[in-house]
Amino acid sequence: MKKQVIVALALSASAFAIAQKKELKTAEKAIKSNNYAEAKAALNQVEPMLSSIDDKYKSQYYFLQAEALYANGAGSPDDVNKAIESLGMVGDDMNAEVKEFKQNMQNTYLIKANNDFKDKKYAVAATEFEQLYNIMPQDTTYLYYAAISAVSDQDYDTALKHYLKLDDLGYKGIETQYYATNIESGEEEIMSKNQRDLYVKAKSHSNPGQRTTESKEAEITKNIALIYVSQGKSAEALEAVKKARKNDPENVDLILTEANLYLELEDTDKFKSLMEEAVKKQPNNENLYYNIGVISLKNKDFDAARNAFNKALALKPDYSDAVLNLSTTYIDEGNAFIAEMNNLGTSAADNKRYDELRAKKTGLFNDGAKVLEDFIGKNAKPDPNVYQQLINIYNALGETDKAKVVQAKLDAAN
Repeated sequence: MKKQVIVALALSASAFAIAQKKELKTAEKAIKSNNYAEAKAALNQVEPMLSSIDDKYKSQYYFLQAEALYANGAGSPDDVNKAIESLGMVGDDMNAEVKEFKQNMQNTYLIKANNDFKDKKYAVAATEFEQLYNIMPQDTTYLYYAAISAVSDQDYDTALKHYLKLDDLGYKGIETQYYATNIESGEEEIMSKNQRDLYVKAKSHSNPGQRTTESKEAEITKNIALIYVSQGKSAEALEAVKKARKNDPENVDLILTEANLYLELEDTDKFKSLMEEAVKKQPNNENLYYNIGVISLKNKDFDAARNAFNKALALKPDYSDAVLNLSTTYIDEGNAFIAEMNNLGTSAADNKRYDELRAKKTGLFNDGAKVLEDFIGKNAKPDPNVYQQLINIYNALGETDKAKVVQAKLDAAN
């Protein structure tokens, strides 16, 4: 009786294995015919048998499942993620097949992601770049582009998730770029080394070269901080920047990021201090002086503001925003006398004080006009706002004839 049971069980197991093989064959055939629904149905029949299936057929099952879910690039994002998981379950006996399949997935999704990003379908591109990273986790550049796409879509929660992952991985994004100039268009194009060399040999491109890109570490930290700020998490934002600055204390971009955080927090003293630190590292950066001038003007420190704006103009003589704000320092200081003038009475002493304040105000307004006049004299095509501010000052001074002359120049420039 025992022998009969053993024989019966052996026959049952054999039939079980035959059924598995049959369903796997059906799935394989369906995939070759692009009938992915039929392939999934066949694989569903095998799934309950997985615990007893041989390793060889288990590998085949997971590989076929990945193919069916991926559906030659037509699978849903969830199905593609499951396909990637299935590939991770395939045994070493199918390494070559998995490698080839992943390469095909990468090629397909790279084209999709790039095209969707160019077409401003940022949400779709973000998902596709993330899937590229999941397919090829050793290529962290895909995760970086997933973050960039998410930021472009204003999906800051997703972008933050990717940026934090990149930060944990220590991603720097430094790479060698190969380039050449397209002779027909005159534009520089970035490409692979082999492609560049072929184009240069074919004489369609010239001026070949290569360069190493800058680290993206500071950019990633800055974006982490800015997203935290947008979420109202100022403490986390400052912590992220300070951590990065500890690792790269000479990085001016990180100093500016920290400075802007303090500006968001309305700590203008700390902002100004950090900007001055940045200036010491980049003394020829006109924008740093400009920003110091702006915050000094906001704090009504007119002398410091003028000093900063003048330094910015010395470095960039056609800096319209700097001269406009330089002029504004005189206007704002002059306007500060108005409240006192309006509160004076009619006594002789009050009248004397009124005349003194009016003279100071007029003198400051004239100074504000002078810097604009000098700027217009030195620049052939000044910003229209420079003309407009000068017109406003002349009108405030009652010099309407001068205002009309400048208005004519503005009209001619437009």
